[in-house]
Amino acid sequence: MSYKSFEKWELDELHRAFGLKRHYKNFKPLEEWLNIPTNISTTDKVLLDKLKEKAMYNIDYWNEDELKFFFIGRLVDICELDSPHYKIFTQRSIKATINDIELKGIVDFVIAKGLIKPEKPFFFLHEYKQEKTHINDPLAQLLSAMLVAQVLNEKKHPLYGCYVLGRLWFFVVLKDNEYAVSLAYDATQDDIYQIAALMREARNYILDILGVSS
Repeated sequence: MSYKSFEKWELDELHRAFGLKRHYKNFKPLEEWLNIPTNISTTDKVLLDKLKEKAMYNIDYWNEDELKFFFIGRLVDICELDSPHYKIFTQRSIKATINDIELKGIVDFVIAKGLIKPEKPFFFLHEYKQEKTHINDPLAQLLSAMLVAQVLNEKKHPLYGCYVLGRLWFFVVLKDNEYAVSLAYDATQDDIYQIAALMREARNYILDILGVSS
């Protein structure tokens, strides 16, 4: 059995090792997610506008910790992702063996069942890198974690996630061995309203998977 951590994978290697297929259009699970109405309240719009302005002037200069602290954490709070039915974990290790390859790594942000550690992951938010400085393949790293989540979950359902490169947010859905990636959403522009709506909808998807009401 071989071993390879999330950050060591490149996308073409991941495709070959696990038979992944990428859809560039008409992938229903992603299209349904991206086409939800924005429906941002007046109160949230005020908060998002303040966050957008802060990002507009600072996001090119924030390091990774500052990006998480000053922007992503506040956006997560506005989106009200908390629920008594799951937990939000950060910087946690997950692993699984697939095709005689052990996949293991640290996930930046994951929504999952579990009390002390993530046991059944549903949604990943990954990378947080500035556009100019990222080294690893962020999509491959996210998909690696999502492949592990497929093994850890007992039920077959789509897995949702996104990766962040500075101001740019990319949303990803993986179903079985097929996946698709959105175009970039710019968090320093009015795209921030759709980013918030998509994050909230991910919460609704998770509650549906768990069979509980919001």
